[in-house]
Amino acid sequence: MILVGTILLALPPIICILYIILNYYVPGKKSVCIVVLGDIGRSPRMQYHAISFMKSGFDVDIVGYGGSEVQAELKKNEKVSLHLMLEPPVYFKIFPKIIQYATKVIWQSITLAIALLLMPKCGHIFVQNPPCIPTFMVAIVTSWLRGSRLVVDWHNYGYTIMALSLGNSHPLVKFSHWYERVLGKWASANLCVTKAMKEDLSANWGIRCSVLYDRPPEMFTTAGLNDRHRLFVRLAAEYPVFRPENGEISNDETAFTVANGNGEATNGDAYYLQKRPALLISSTSWTEDEDFGVLLDALQEYESSVEKSSDLPKIVCVITGKGPLKEHYSEVIRSQNWKNVSFCLPWLTPEDYPTLLGSADVGICLHKSSSGLDLPMKVVDMFGCGLPVCAINFNCLDELVHHNKNGLIFNDSSELAHQIMDLLQGFPDKSKKLDTLRKNLTAFQSSRWHDNWIKVALPLFEGQDQQKAE
Repeated sequence: MILVGTILLALPPIICILYIILNYYVPGKKSVCIVVLGDIGRSPRMQYHAISFMKSGFDVDIVGYGGSEVQAELKKNEKVSLHLMLEPPVYFKIFPKIIQYATKVIWQSITLAIALLLMPKCGHIFVQNPPCIPTFMVAIVTSWLRGSRLVVDWHNYGYTIMALSLGNSHPLVKFSHWYERVLGKWASANLCVTKAMKEDLSANWGIRCSVLYDRPPEMFTTAGLNDRHRLFVRLAAEYPVFRPENGEISNDETAFTVANGNGEATNGDAYYLQKRPALLISSTSWTEDEDFGVLLDALQEYESSVEKSSDLPKIVCVITGKGPLKEHYSEVIRSQNWKNVSFCLPWLTPEDYPTLLGSADVGICLHKSSSGLDLPMKVVDMFGCGLPVCAINFNCLDELVHHNKNGLIFNDSSELAHQIMDLLQGFPDKSKKLDTLRKNLTAFQSSRWHDNWIKVALPLFEGQDQQKAE
């Protein structure tokens, strides 16, 4: 009996030791595990990483939450496996906020650790940051237990996002800052999104990074007119702003285009209506770092100007995305009187979103980086589609947007209103400034995600050498 008890007591540590030895000495496949502690479908950069790994011969595991649709290339490829974690129970929300946060972190730590420890061995654990809590700690421990290299992709700083709602002096923000700075040094290699972030990580945290700028994948390109028409027809079935003036749903006519028209289109091809609204688009996660009041104030000013000028078109403003402040701004829009501006707030499929960007006339970006060190990916996507952008000013934006060359930079709603008016003056045939900005985007459109990824990111995963200073 004593012998059996001794064996039972000794069994767990023996299993743990054997597990660690097995992971260190049995080689795994050429593989990577991508960790996204959020909705995988709403993490485009990590999906692009996954596709590039797949194209480069890696087996790819993606750990994260479900909710939104992922890219089609990830769904249909046998080299990619999605591991969806269980969301924290809804009843956690009955607790006070501090206890909610603590129980959520504990839940995420356990479910993430189980996912990483039980999946097939991978050569690399590749973590998206933010969020850093609890991702960093769990990834560090599991990478050590499994003999995997830990690589971090720095999109922003988690503590700065937390500070937007709690303030810089809050104890949780201070703890998050310390946690992110200390544990961030444990990675074997790092990527980041801007030169400004690379310099900040090096100077203040002693972390060396390679800069992998966001670049659009091939799907982000200027849409053909027939593709635009088909998209407008699909959207018109659900959103009235895309329907023709008579309000009817038709396969032949939308608010912007006509097909099979009286001799003006041949072979069923679509053509643009001469008198059509301009299509203005923005995308957002509806969080505190984007103030859509700026856009609404600018469009109110534009609304008044249309009444006085026959050279300015009406606008259909499409704002895509999901997030906590969407309902608030929807109510603000409904409460105001609009005659020359119409709104649509859809959530688009991964296939329709690039087509809509490639069909739009002007892009708007209201992203203000919480750290001042990251760049808005939506602008990259818009540029890939040849879409000129008006972007709100913040530190390091000039690494992407060059004022009066490939886009316009504004500081407040009044500047934005005047920029929209300048771009749309004489629309659609005589908007010279808009046409010039479009032409200037041709060079950017030639630089694509995978080509850039091969040069910058792949060497960090194919070799085992420590990351070199650039």
